[in-house]
Amino acid sequence: MPKVSVIVPVYNLEKYIGKCLESIVNQTFKNIEIIVVNDGSTDNSQKVIKEYEKNYPNLLKSYEKENGGLSDARNYGLEKANGEYICFVDSDDYLATDLLEKLEKYMTLDIDMIKYKMVKVDENYKEIEKIDGPIFEETKGEEAFNILYSTDIMLQPAWLYLYKKSFLQGNNFKYPVGKFHEDFATTALLMLKAKKVVSTDIYGYYYYQSNESITRGNNEEKKLKRAMDMLEHYDNMEKEIENIDISKETKENVKIYYTNNIILKVEDLSSENKKLYIKEIKRRKMQKNIKIRNFKQFLKRVILSFNINWYLKLR
Repeated sequence: MPKVSVIVPVYNLEKYIGKCLESIVNQTFKNIEIIVVNDGSTDNSQKVIKEYEKNYPNLLKSYEKENGGLSDARNYGLEKANGEYICFVDSDDYLATDLLEKLEKYMTLDIDMIKYKMVKVDENYKEIEKIDGPIFEETKGEEAFNILYSTDIMLQPAWLYLYKKSFLQGNNFKYPVGKFHEDFATTALLMLKAKKVVSTDIYGYYYYQSNESITRGNNEEKKLKRAMDMLEHYDNMEKEIENIDISKETKENVKIYYTNNIILKVEDLSSENKKLYIKEIKRRKMQKNIKIRNFKQFLKRVILSFNINWYLKLR
Protein backbone atom coordinates (compact mmCIF):
# COMPACT_ATOMS: atom_id res chain seq x y z
CA MET A 1 0.00 0.00 0.00
CA PRO A 2 1.61 3.32 -1.07
CA LYS A 3 2.01 6.04 1.51
CA VAL A 4 0.42 9.47 0.89
CA SER A 5 1.83 12.73 2.25
CA VAL A 6 -0.96 15.28 2.65
CA ILE A 7 0.49 18.80 2.68
CA VAL A 8 -1.59 21.59 4.22
CA PRO A 9 -0.24 25.15 3.97
CA VAL A 10 -1.86 27.47 6.53
CA TYR A 11 -2.01 31.24 6.74
CA ASN A 12 -4.45 32.98 9.10
CA LEU A 13 -7.35 30.56 8.74
CA GLU A 14 -8.05 29.60 12.35
CA LYS A 15 -11.81 29.39 11.67
CA TYR A 16 -11.44 26.74 8.98
CA ILE A 17 -8.33 24.68 9.69
CA GLY A 18 -10.12 22.40 12.17
CA LYS A 19 -12.63 21.12 9.61
CA CYS A 20 -9.84 20.66 7.08
CA LEU A 21 -7.66 18.61 9.42
CA GLU A 22 -10.63 16.64 10.72
CA SER A 23 -11.36 15.43 7.19
CA ILE A 24 -7.75 14.26 6.77
CA VAL A 25 -7.16 12.54 10.09
CA ASN A 26 -10.38 10.58 9.50
CA GLN A 27 -9.41 9.26 6.06
CA THR A 28 -10.44 5.63 5.64
CA PHE A 29 -7.12 5.14 3.82
CA LYS A 30 -4.72 4.82 6.74
CA ASN A 31 -1.23 4.91 5.24
CA ILE A 32 -0.86 8.68 5.34
CA GLU A 33 1.19 11.39 6.95
CA ILE A 34 -0.13 14.93 7.39
CA ILE A 35 2.33 17.79 7.01
CA VAL A 36 0.96 21.13 8.19
CA VAL A 37 3.05 24.19 7.28
CA ASN A 38 2.12 27.32 9.22
CA ASP A 39 3.31 30.07 6.90
CA GLY A 40 3.73 32.83 9.48
CA SER A 41 0.11 33.05 10.67
CA THR A 42 -0.64 35.90 13.08
CA ASP A 43 -4.01 34.55 14.29
CA ASN A 44 -4.68 31.43 16.40
CA SER A 45 -4.07 28.94 13.60
CA GLN A 46 -1.02 27.50 15.35
CA LYS A 47 -3.02 26.83 18.51
CA VAL A 48 -5.51 24.74 16.51
CA ILE A 49 -2.73 22.96 14.63
CA LYS A 50 -0.89 22.06 17.85
CA GLU A 51 -4.05 20.60 19.34
CA TYR A 52 -4.34 18.23 16.38
CA GLU A 53 -0.65 17.39 16.56
CA LYS A 54 -1.10 16.54 20.25
CA ASN A 55 -4.11 14.31 19.52
CA TYR A 56 -2.55 12.62 16.46
CA PRO A 57 1.19 12.51 17.18
CA ASN A 58 1.86 9.56 14.86
CA LEU A 59 -0.14 11.03 12.02
CA LEU A 60 0.39 14.78 11.93
CA LYS A 61 3.56 16.88 12.02
CA SER A 62 3.49 20.66 12.01
CA TYR A 63 6.11 23.20 11.04
CA GLU A 64 6.24 26.95 11.56
CA LYS A 65 8.07 29.28 9.20
CA GLU A 66 8.18 32.93 8.29
CA ASN A 67 5.57 34.04 5.80
CA GLY A 68 6.75 33.30 2.28
CA GLY A 69 3.50 32.71 0.44
CA LEU A 70 1.66 29.62 -0.76
CA SER A 71 4.40 28.41 -3.12
CA ASP A 72 7.04 28.63 -0.43
CA ALA A 73 4.85 26.75 2.06
CA ARG A 74 4.13 23.98 -0.46
CA ASN A 75 7.81 23.66 -1.33
CA TYR A 76 8.64 23.43 2.37
CA GLY A 77 6.09 20.65 2.80
CA LEU A 78 7.48 18.78 -0.20
CA GLU A 79 10.91 18.75 1.40
CA LYS A 80 9.46 17.11 4.52
CA ALA A 81 7.28 14.56 2.70
CA ASN A 82 8.08 10.85 2.96
CA GLY A 83 5.16 9.39 1.02
CA GLU A 84 5.19 7.79 -2.41
CA TYR A 85 2.34 10.14 -3.34
CA ILE A 86 1.72 13.81 -2.58
CA CYS A 87 -1.61 15.53 -2.01
CA PHE A 88 -2.17 19.27 -1.38
CA VAL A 89 -5.13 20.63 0.58
CA ASP A 90 -5.81 24.33 1.14
CA SER A 91 -6.59 24.94 4.79
CA ASP A 92 -10.09 26.33 4.26
CA ASP A 93 -11.10 23.33 2.13
CA TYR A 94 -11.59 19.70 3.10
CA LEU A 95 -11.69 16.15 1.71
CA ALA A 96 -14.28 13.42 1.55
CA THR A 97 -13.08 10.94 4.16
CA ASP A 98 -12.98 8.12 1.61
CA LEU A 99 -11.18 10.06 -1.15
CA LEU A 100 -7.74 8.50 -0.75
CA GLU A 101 -9.19 5.02 -0.35
CA LYS A 102 -11.00 5.41 -3.68
CA LEU A 103 -7.78 6.60 -5.33
CA GLU A 104 -5.65 3.75 -3.99
CA LYS A 105 -6.17 1.52 -7.04
CA TYR A 106 -4.60 4.20 -9.24
CA MET A 107 -1.60 4.57 -6.94
CA THR A 108 -0.85 0.87 -7.32
CA LEU A 109 -0.67 1.41 -11.10
CA ASP A 110 2.27 3.79 -10.66
CA ILE A 111 0.43 6.78 -12.17
CA ASP A 112 2.32 10.10 -12.18
CA MET A 113 -0.74 12.36 -11.83
CA ILE A 114 -4.16 11.20 -10.61
CA LYS A 115 -6.94 13.74 -11.12
CA TYR A 116 -10.15 13.85 -9.08
CA LYS A 117 -13.11 16.23 -8.94
CA MET A 118 -14.26 19.21 -6.91
CA VAL A 119 -17.45 20.17 -5.12
CA LYS A 120 -18.06 23.84 -4.28
CA VAL A 121 -19.63 24.49 -0.87
CA ASP A 122 -20.94 27.70 0.71
CA GLU A 123 -20.33 29.25 4.13
CA ASN A 124 -22.64 26.66 5.71
CA TYR A 125 -20.79 23.83 3.92
CA LYS A 126 -23.84 23.26 1.74
CA GLU A 127 -23.12 21.98 -1.75
CA ILE A 128 -23.30 24.70 -4.43
CA GLU A 129 -22.02 22.89 -7.48
CA LYS A 130 -20.21 19.77 -8.65
CA ILE A 131 -17.60 20.64 -11.27
CA ASP A 132 -17.65 18.06 -14.03
CA GLY A 133 -14.88 17.24 -16.48
CA PRO A 134 -13.52 14.53 -18.79
CA ILE A 135 -12.75 11.07 -17.49
CA PHE A 136 -10.03 8.82 -18.91
CA GLU A 137 -7.87 5.90 -17.91
CA GLU A 138 -4.07 5.71 -18.10
CA THR A 139 -2.93 8.20 -20.73
CA LYS A 140 0.37 9.82 -21.68
CA GLY A 141 0.73 13.32 -20.28
CA GLU A 142 0.70 15.05 -23.67
CA GLU A 143 -2.57 13.40 -24.65
CA ALA A 144 -4.03 14.09 -21.20
CA PHE A 145 -3.27 17.78 -21.56
CA ASN A 146 -4.81 17.93 -25.02
CA ILE A 147 -8.00 16.37 -23.65
CA LEU A 148 -8.21 18.58 -20.56
CA TYR A 149 -7.10 22.00 -21.74
CA SER A 150 -10.16 22.69 -23.89
CA THR A 151 -12.85 20.93 -21.88
CA ASP A 152 -11.94 21.02 -18.18
CA ILE A 153 -12.11 24.40 -16.41
CA MET A 154 -10.34 22.83 -13.42
CA LEU A 155 -7.12 21.69 -15.09
CA GLN A 156 -4.95 24.03 -13.01
CA PRO A 157 -5.51 23.51 -9.27
CA ALA A 158 -2.69 21.61 -7.59
CA TRP A 159 -5.16 20.31 -5.02
CA LEU A 160 -7.11 18.27 -7.59
CA TYR A 161 -4.27 15.79 -8.17
CA LEU A 162 -2.29 13.11 -6.42
CA TYR A 163 1.32 13.33 -7.59
CA LYS A 164 3.87 10.55 -7.55
CA LYS A 165 6.71 11.97 -5.49
CA SER A 166 9.48 10.39 -7.58
CA PHE A 167 7.93 12.04 -10.65
CA LEU A 168 8.13 15.46 -8.98
CA GLN A 169 11.68 14.82 -7.79
CA GLY A 170 12.77 13.59 -11.20
CA ASN A 171 11.70 16.90 -12.68
CA ASN A 172 13.30 18.98 -9.88
CA PHE A 173 9.85 20.37 -9.26
CA LYS A 174 9.19 23.47 -7.15
CA TYR A 175 6.48 26.11 -7.12
CA PRO A 176 7.61 29.64 -8.12
CA VAL A 177 8.09 31.62 -4.91
CA GLY A 178 6.83 35.19 -4.75
CA LYS A 179 4.40 34.73 -7.63
CA PHE A 180 0.63 34.46 -7.83
CA HIS A 181 -1.11 31.79 -9.91
CA GLU A 182 1.51 29.17 -9.11
CA ASP A 183 -0.82 26.39 -10.30
CA PHE A 184 -1.32 28.10 -13.67
CA ALA A 185 2.46 28.30 -13.92
CA THR A 186 3.14 24.65 -13.23
CA THR A 187 0.31 22.12 -13.58
CA ALA A 188 0.08 22.00 -17.37
CA LEU A 189 3.84 21.91 -17.86
CA LEU A 190 4.15 19.15 -15.28
CA MET A 191 1.44 17.13 -17.01
CA LEU A 192 3.26 17.35 -20.34
CA LYS A 193 6.24 15.63 -18.72
CA ALA A 194 4.16 12.80 -17.22
CA LYS A 195 4.30 9.26 -18.57
CA LYS A 196 0.95 8.28 -17.04
CA VAL A 197 -2.06 10.45 -16.15
CA VAL A 198 -5.60 9.44 -15.22
CA SER A 199 -8.69 11.60 -14.79
CA THR A 200 -11.19 9.89 -12.50
CA ASP A 201 -14.91 10.28 -11.86
CA ILE A 202 -14.28 10.60 -8.11
CA TYR A 203 -15.66 13.67 -6.33
CA GLY A 204 -13.74 14.21 -3.12
CA TYR A 205 -12.31 17.72 -2.81
CA TYR A 206 -14.61 20.27 -1.17
CA TYR A 207 -13.82 23.85 -2.10
CA TYR A 208 -15.07 26.40 0.44
CA GLN A 209 -16.37 29.56 -1.20
CA SER A 210 -17.47 32.44 1.02
CA ASN A 211 -18.16 36.10 0.30
CA GLU A 212 -14.84 36.81 2.02
CA SER A 213 -12.89 34.44 -0.24
CA ILE A 214 -14.49 35.93 -3.37
CA THR A 215 -13.48 39.50 -2.45
CA ARG A 216 -10.13 38.69 -0.83
CA GLY A 217 -7.19 40.39 -2.54
CA ASN A 218 -9.36 42.81 -4.49
CA ASN A 219 -7.15 45.89 -4.20
CA GLU A 220 -5.95 47.19 -7.56
CA GLU A 221 -2.24 46.77 -6.85
CA LYS A 222 -2.68 43.09 -6.07
CA LYS A 223 -4.91 42.56 -9.11
CA LEU A 224 -2.21 44.03 -11.35
CA LYS A 225 0.47 41.90 -9.69
CA ARG A 226 -1.63 38.78 -10.28
CA ALA A 227 -2.09 39.67 -13.95
CA MET A 228 1.57 40.53 -14.55
CA ASP A 229 2.69 37.31 -12.86
CA MET A 230 0.62 35.39 -15.39
CA LEU A 231 2.56 37.08 -18.18
CA GLU A 232 5.82 35.99 -16.53
CA HIS A 233 4.47 32.45 -16.38
CA TYR A 234 3.72 32.68 -20.11
CA ASP A 235 7.31 33.75 -20.80
CA ASN A 236 8.61 30.82 -18.77
CA MET A 237 6.25 28.42 -20.56
CA GLU A 238 7.62 29.45 -23.97
CA LYS A 239 11.10 28.47 -22.83
CA GLU A 240 10.01 25.28 -21.04
CA ILE A 241 8.04 23.70 -23.89
CA GLU A 242 11.10 23.81 -26.14
CA ASN A 243 12.70 21.27 -23.80
CA ILE A 244 9.71 18.93 -23.63
CA ASP A 245 9.23 16.20 -26.23
CA ILE A 246 5.78 17.16 -27.54
CA SER A 247 4.30 17.79 -30.97
CA LYS A 248 4.06 21.15 -32.70
CA GLU A 249 0.27 21.03 -32.36
CA THR A 250 0.53 20.44 -28.62
CA LYS A 251 2.91 23.40 -28.27
CA GLU A 252 0.30 25.51 -30.04
CA ASN A 253 -2.39 24.19 -27.70
CA VAL A 254 -0.29 25.07 -24.66
CA LYS A 255 0.07 28.63 -25.93
CA ILE A 256 -3.67 28.83 -26.61
CA TYR A 257 -4.38 27.56 -23.09
CA TYR A 258 -2.07 30.10 -21.46
CA THR A 259 -3.35 32.93 -23.63
CA ASN A 260 -7.00 32.13 -22.92
CA ASN A 261 -6.40 32.30 -19.19
CA ILE A 262 -4.32 35.47 -19.44
CA ILE A 263 -6.83 37.50 -21.45
CA LEU A 264 -9.59 36.55 -19.02
CA LYS A 265 -7.67 38.62 -16.45
CA VAL A 266 -8.15 41.82 -18.44
CA GLU A 267 -11.63 42.46 -17.06
CA ASP A 268 -10.32 42.38 -13.46
CA LEU A 269 -8.23 45.51 -14.02
CA SER A 270 -8.89 49.24 -13.90
CA SER A 271 -9.03 51.13 -17.23
CA GLU A 272 -5.47 52.35 -16.89
CA ASN A 273 -4.10 48.95 -15.97
CA LYS A 274 -6.09 47.28 -18.75
CA LYS A 275 -4.22 49.41 -21.28
CA LEU A 276 -0.89 48.44 -19.74
CA TYR A 277 -1.81 44.76 -19.64
CA ILE A 278 -3.09 44.66 -23.23
CA LYS A 279 0.08 46.42 -24.35
CA GLU A 280 2.13 43.65 -22.71
CA ILE A 281 -0.04 40.98 -24.35
CA LYS A 282 0.47 42.57 -27.75
CA ARG A 283 4.21 42.95 -27.16
CA ARG A 284 4.39 39.19 -26.81
CA LYS A 285 2.30 38.78 -29.99
CA MET A 286 -0.07 36.61 -27.99
CA GLN A 287 -3.05 37.62 -30.13
CA LYS A 288 -1.92 35.05 -32.69
CA ASN A 289 -2.82 32.41 -30.09
CA ILE A 290 -6.45 33.53 -29.88
CA LYS A 291 -8.09 30.82 -31.95
CA ILE A 292 -11.54 29.35 -32.16
CA ARG A 293 -10.18 25.82 -32.25
CA ASN A 294 -10.98 23.73 -29.20
CA PHE A 295 -12.08 26.32 -26.68
CA LYS A 296 -15.86 26.60 -26.78
CA GLN A 297 -15.94 26.85 -22.98
CA PHE A 298 -13.64 29.84 -23.09
CA LEU A 299 -15.78 31.66 -25.65
CA LYS A 300 -18.86 30.93 -23.59
CA ARG A 301 -17.21 32.41 -20.48
CA VAL A 302 -16.17 35.53 -22.39
CA ILE A 303 -19.62 36.07 -23.90
CA LEU A 304 -21.46 35.45 -20.64
CA SER A 305 -19.16 37.39 -18.35
CA PHE A 306 -17.55 40.30 -20.12
CA ASN A 307 -17.93 43.30 -22.33
CA ILE A 308 -16.11 41.84 -25.31
CA ASN A 309 -14.80 45.16 -26.71
CA TRP A 310 -11.38 44.74 -25.09
CA TYR A 311 -11.18 41.21 -26.49
CA LEU A 312 -11.73 42.49 -30.02
CA LYS A 313 -8.97 45.07 -29.52
CA LEU A 314 -6.49 42.23 -29.10
CA ARG A 315 -7.21 40.85 -32.56
